[in-house]
Amino acid sequence: MSFSQDVKAEIVSRHSKKTKGFTFPQNTNNINPALALAYLFVQNGSVSDPESSYHLELVFDTEKEAGIVSELVEEQGFKAKTSVRKDKHIVYLKDRENIADFLGFIGAVNAMMKMENSLIIKDMRNSVNRRVNFETANIERTVGAAIKDIEDIRYIESHGGLKQLPEELRKTAETRIEYPDISLKSLGENMRPPLGKSGVNHRLRRLREFAQKLRGEKDEEL
Repeated sequence: MSFSQDVKAEIVSRHSKKTKGFTFPQNTNNINPALALAYLFVQNGSVSDPESSYHLELVFDTEKEAGIVSELVEEQGFKAKTSVRKDKHIVYLKDRENIADFLGFIGAVNAMMKMENSLIIKDMRNSVNRRVNFETANIERTVGAAIKDIEDIRYIESHGGLKQLPEELRKTAETRIEYPDISLKSLGENMRPPLGKSGVNHRLRRLREFAQKLRGEKDEEL
């Protein structure tokens, strides 16, 4: 069975005797709102599988019926919307937590728990994906910066050598060549004496400026 059919089967097993003789719309004011909405969902409702989307709706023939039910749903604290589709009047819920709470309210406790578990899994999966994307972006930035650093250092080497650099810049350049694929923080930890991330960044910036200066001098010679 589909998720929607499972919900209806659970509601029927839980409420069938309590809603016996129920008629709409006359009885909506005569029985517990949860029972009224449970009956109306079985007769007129559907809910999408939470694995794919979040949508619960109740379908009616007239605008008056939809209005009565929309008001009843709102009175229980749920945010309902209405629309018209192929001459049918729809009362629907879209928010995932709103739908889960509604299912619990009308007695579909197992369905509510299944939906909440699905929400937890989706949230965990989204969190992992965001973390992976964040880490990937960081790696790409680190690699891109390292490639540029090494290009500049190699250019300096080929135009006078690293010996022309101040000692602290020469050591930084040599360490960057030795460890081309690590972060600035790790690079600083591998230097002797160790250097903080901001200090490493400052020295690499000076190396870039020095390489740029050499390139400018080379262009002037041409």
